[in-house]
Amino acid sequence: MLQAVAPRGEVPEAGCDDGVLAGVQRLRIVDRERAVQPWIGGYGRWVLCYNGEIFNYHELRAELVNLGCQLRSDSDTEVVLEAFLQWGAAAVSRFRGEFALLIVDRATRRAFLARDPIGVKPLYWSRKGDCLQVASEVKALVPVGAPVFEVPPGHLGWAEPAAAPELVPYVDLLHLGEDREPIDDPGEAAKLVRTALEDSIRVRVDTDLTVGVILSGGLDSSLILMHVREMHPDCVALTVGAPGSEDLAYARRLTAELGVPHEVIEMRPRDIRRADVREAIRMSELTEYGDIINAVVSVPLFRRAHEMGIKVVLTGDGSDELFGGYSMYHRIGARQTQRLFLHKIRNLGRTELQRVDRTSMGNGVEARVPFLDLSLVELAMRLPMELKMRDGQEKWILREAFASMLPGYIRQRPKNPMSHSSGLHERARLYKPLFARMHSSFGYDLFEPVRRDFSTLLEQCDYDLYRAVAEAALRQDYTVFEHARDLAGAARWNAKAMIRRKDAAGQPDAAGQPDAAGQPDAAGQPGPVQPGVPRARSGGQESAGAEGTGQAAPASSQL
Repeated sequence: MLQAVAPRGEVPEAGCDDGVLAGVQRLRIVDRERAVQPWIGGYGRWVLCYNGEIFNYHELRAELVNLGCQLRSDSDTEVVLEAFLQWGAAAVSRFRGEFALLIVDRATRRAFLARDPIGVKPLYWSRKGDCLQVASEVKALVPVGAPVFEVPPGHLGWAEPAAAPELVPYVDLLHLGEDREPIDDPGEAAKLVRTALEDSIRVRVDTDLTVGVILSGGLDSSLILMHVREMHPDCVALTVGAPGSEDLAYARRLTAELGVPHEVIEMRPRDIRRADVREAIRMSELTEYGDIINAVVSVPLFRRAHEMGIKVVLTGDGSDELFGGYSMYHRIGARQTQRLFLHKIRNLGRTELQRVDRTSMGNGVEARVPFLDLSLVELAMRLPMELKMRDGQEKWILREAFASMLPGYIRQRPKNPMSHSSGLHERARLYKPLFARMHSSFGYDLFEPVRRDFSTLLEQCDYDLYRAVAEAALRQDYTVFEHARDLAGAARWNAKAMIRRKDAAGQPDAAGQPDAAGQPDAAGQPGPVQPGVPRARSGGQESAGAEGTGQAAPASSQL
């Protein structure tokens, strides 16, 4: 089991006693020398395996010390177990973080499982005979040969020695914000969004390591980078894209103006091969086509981060689900809009967040997601659609909240899906008819098969959310005809793109391409930076990497 998730950490740590086999692949980030796992506490009775980070562990640690707890490390790992011993299952609601954890009572062989509210960190379980097995990834449980189940986001519960876990929600993702008053005033909403996002980023860069930022040059990732640069100057931006793509042009311009080191991974569409797609499926375990395609593009990003010695990165994922960045939010009926927001958020743990976790941790990098801090998610659910979509612009309130900070060319840039704007999406799309077979070949159908994209189902159901949810529950794949039609469309697009690239060859000064200074030229590109935008620093940071080591991010346990 541990070998299956070996890339998630630097150090394999395991122990076996009293019928309990527990182990982790630890990525060392916090208290790197002493936060050894499995962590033993309660006079040797309790065993903890834990993945992720609790961002408020300093405050919790101080509270525990005041209550008389004697702690032997400065790690959040120890705080997790001591908080559980002090407050029981209620401790989980006190954790502000991105985590999955398993605690075993060696005296009774009962096991306690919990997962963070939004599902940033994964947790699965399987049972064969009297043996309960728990892991961070499906691939670690495939050899068990029994059905695999997920601990849903925002759930916790106990597993008795000879029974399946009984899990209950401690956060109700389908009713977030319902018990609070809506925020209709644009000025108040902008102030609250600004404060919440800044605080969320601040707690996620509390580290002595270099912090990477996945930068597409779009609104969300640009906001993350601009804040990280101010709060944690030892940072580096990473961007993937095809030569001449919009992502590279926007990202290069922004990093040059901010004076932030910028690592660019240039990929030509023809660089994406069948083997790359298969590896993305093996690593990500994803079950929707669009997410798999995005994983193909994500893998080289995090691979480069790992090669540079970067262990912690921040991403802009989740903003679209909070602030209406997808067209589906504007096409669905007004009465179902809020329900769609909540449905998408509840399913992030098996879609976008699964892609982020697997492709980052699969390369030994911990990705943190500031937009999905629970306080910010709850705030976004109190904002009416009129503040998310205004004057034909999606995510209006986010743009308004940071209007004085954002360069005009970033603030006005429309939404572009990651792999579309990087120029690589349609190449990966050529392999879609093979996705389901590749996925099944790894044994992942023990959990879930590959299925139609929810966005496709919603469109086919004429944007009736309840019909689409019912159809999604059937987990049906595309038909042979639908695959053939999609393949034909992808082939046409790739053929036209190849012709365009040949026509553009030898024209490096074409409109919209970066000039010699790495800046997009005037023709075809957004205008100059607005007043108040940070300018490039003279002599920016020289190092784009880090050699430090970091905190525990356990991966797998077997009971």
